[in-house]
Amino acid sequence: MTLADLQAAGFDIATRDHAQAIMVRDFPEALSELCGALTAVAIPDMELVRGGGGESPLTQRLRRTLSAAGWHKRTIVVRKIVDDEETAAMTHEIDHVRSSGPGSVALEIEWNNKDPFYDRDLENFQRLHHDGAISVGVIVTRGRSLQDGLRGIVAAFAQRHGIRSFADLEPFDVTPTARQRRMVEQAEGPFAETWAKVFVGDKFGQATTHWAKLEQRLQRGVGNPCPLLLVGIPAESIHPAG
Repeated sequence: MTLADLQAAGFDIATRDHAQAIMVRDFPEALSELCGALTAVAIPDMELVRGGGGESPLTQRLRRTLSAAGWHKRTIVVRKIVDDEETAAMTHEIDHVRSSGPGSVALEIEWNNKDPFYDRDLENFQRLHHDGAISVGVIVTRGRSLQDGLRGIVAAFAQRHGIRSFADLEPFDVTPTARQRRMVEQAEGPFAETWAKVFVGDKFGQATTHWAKLEQRLQRGVGNPCPLLLVGIPAESIHPAG
């Protein structure tokens, strides 16, 4: 399983500072594990809609798959020693680290956080690479096609389930705020479409983690010069459920 296979399946792929060559040469097993885990991603559209806090079911499933393959959570402590005395220390907690003979690959999943989380991840990768703790940093996030298609996906879900009022949302643990209710009530068009527009704008809006926001960081050089592999999950990974 390769990055070309991911691209053929619709995934967005971006690399920087020879990350692809490093992964192919030094971490072929880790690369195969990662590509296999990602091509197996299947997200029921109901998971996009259903209420609830904490990590998304997708993130939880992907974490379990990666952990089972040896991508473990790790706390890395970098200490500065001067004349045999520790003068400073910095702790970095990485959700997934895959180590092998040549070094380590660090990975973070940013499915639906606020987009400044990208800065945190990339700056951590930069420091850890500078200190020799990692060879490559990887971020997995929502891809461009998925972000662009979310409104249509959610509207299709609502139409399929006969959602024509706020009461019809209750079985899915969705409780619109007063502001959301006003926006839907004031909009023109079928309920499913107007609600989907408001819902997606709030839950998966432009200020959240998605491909375009990650590309902006890449273009600004955030994380330089750490080799980076960035992966965007496509709309093709969503399927109707329920």
